[in-house]
Amino acid sequence: MIIVHQPEAEDAEIKGQRRLDRHMLAAGDKVPTGSMWIDLIEPTREEDHRVELALGIEIPTREESQNIEPSEVLYVENGVRYMSARILCQSGTESPKLAPISFILKDHRLITVRYDEPRSFQMFVNRLARPGECLRSGDHVLISLFETVIDRAAEILRLSGERIDEVSEIVFGPSSAQSTSSEDFRKTLQTMGMEGNRISKVRESLVSIERMLLFLSANTAGATLPDDLRAEVRTTLRDLQSLEDHATFLSSKIQFLLDAVLGLVNLDQNKIIKIFSVAAVVFMPPTLIASSYGMNFKNMPELEWSFGYPMAVVMMVLAATSTYAFFKWKRWL
Repeated sequence: MIIVHQPEAEDAEIKGQRRLDRHMLAAGDKVPTGSMWIDLIEPTREEDHRVELALGIEIPTREESQNIEPSEVLYVENGVRYMSARILCQSGTESPKLAPISFILKDHRLITVRYDEPRSFQMFVNRLARPGECLRSGDHVLISLFETVIDRAAEILRLSGERIDEVSEIVFGPSSAQSTSSEDFRKTLQTMGMEGNRISKVRESLVSIERMLLFLSANTAGATLPDDLRAEVRTTLRDLQSLEDHATFLSSKIQFLLDAVLGLVNLDQNKIIKIFSVAAVVFMPPTLIASSYGMNFKNMPELEWSFGYPMAVVMMVLAATSTYAFFKWKRWL
């Protein structure tokens, strides 16, 4: 599928700029010469070839995007910038993933190649449809798209932070010591694992975008960014780096909660082991007494006593209760 974003007609001009008109190219349609952004969504080989002939560039296939070499992530060829980033998809599910997306800049025209539908792209397209949302070139489209991706990452981190705070309240709240069960601990560990995985993927996506922004701001092989965008790129980089620090903070908070939950699990296990240990010690003296009088030796005077059995029972009860009282006095129970 080829989605083309190009300026509207001249009568739609607003303050010297024009909104972008979005439409899908049908089979056989030519690529418009004045388009600012060509978005290839799960393109076929025929669609790739059509764009390649119209723009004189190479479009990476799906296999090339997924198995791209590190040296081919960012490079310039014949004045055309080829870049690749990993954008978070399905962030609201239990199994978020990173989608490889290719970005190509030629003659201030942006071409994106993707085989997934990140939420940030949908947000950006919706933003382009607003009245007064005007962009002058593909470079501006790319930077604005990155800003939307970063805003989406900030929203994901905010939601993850709220979920982490909810888990923290469960673990350290005033009622946690009485109501927390092993099933609660299991759910807590599972939640922390999923949030940690989500945050790590957000951070990996931000790092790939940071590399692209640094690449764009550099004068590489004669391909330069317009001067009016350099300050915007620096601002975007600062926002991105602050989000990376926030993601690192959330990761460390998750690690702290994991350690705390594992510590609480160990405390519960120690309580169970303590109960068994105390029970074994409490019943050890009665067992010793019962074992002594269970030996059938001939010269045991107590065997002939009429009150021998009640005496043995009383001795066993006293031995158990005295041991239990000693444990309570020492506050070992």
